[in-house]
Amino acid sequence: MDTPTDASLVSIYRDKPASYFANARNDFVDLLSTGTQSAILELGCGSGGTGRAALAAGKAGHYVGIELNPDAAKLAAQNLSEVIVGDVQEVDLTSYASMFDALIISEVLEHVTDPWRTMERLSACLKPGAQVFASSPNIAHWGVIVGLLQGRFRYKDAGVMDRTHLRWFTPESYRSLFEAAGIDVDTVRGMRRPGWKAAMFNAITGKRFDHLFMAQIVVGGRKR
Repeated sequence: MDTPTDASLVSIYRDKPASYFANARNDFVDLLSTGTQSAILELGCGSGGTGRAALAAGKAGHYVGIELNPDAAKLAAQNLSEVIVGDVQEVDLTSYASMFDALIISEVLEHVTDPWRTMERLSACLKPGAQVFASSPNIAHWGVIVGLLQGRFRYKDAGVMDRTHLRWFTPESYRSLFEAAGIDVDTVRGMRRPGWKAAMFNAITGKRFDHLFMAQIVVGGRKR
C-alpha cells in the first residue's frame, strides 16, 4: 500500500470515527504540576476530553487546543478556552509565543510530515520550565519487528501501523525529537507497565531491550 499524500491524509484523518477523538489523557493530567492560573496548550485536542479533565482538576485556568478535525474541534470548543482549527503545520502560532505553562501531545506527531519543525514551533509557545508530556507509537515494538522478519509491513486502521501515520519513532528517536526542540527530557517510558514475562526479561537483560515492550512511547520533560 502506498504512503498517503498530505491531501489524502487530511481526508482520512477527518473520516476517523468519533471515538478516535474522545479519549482523555487522565494520566497526563495527573502528572501536571500546574494550577488554576496556568495556561496549557494541547496539540490534537480531539473533542476536548483531556482539556476538560485538566480544567476540572484545577490544573489550568486557560486551555487551548489545536485540532484538525472540524467536528471534533466543534465539540472541544464547548469545554475549552479556545480551539485552533487546522493543520498545526500551517496555523499561525506567533501570537502564542512564551504563553503556556504546559504542552500535551497525545498520538499526533506521527501524523505530521515534519514533526521536527512542528516541535520547534510548539516549543516557542512555551515558557521556560513549562512541562511537556507526549506519546506516539513505537516502531521498535517486538510485534512490528516480528512482522518485518517475516517480510511484512502492512498498514492497518489503528495501532502502530495506522495507515494515517507518516512518521515512526523509536524511544531514542522520540527523545531526540524533543531535545532538538529545546525540551530537557527526564522520562522515556512505555504507556503501560509490561506484563510479568516482559518484566522478568527486562530484569535479566538489565532493561537493554525495554523498547521491545513499549507499544506507545511516553516522553516527559520541561522547556529549557
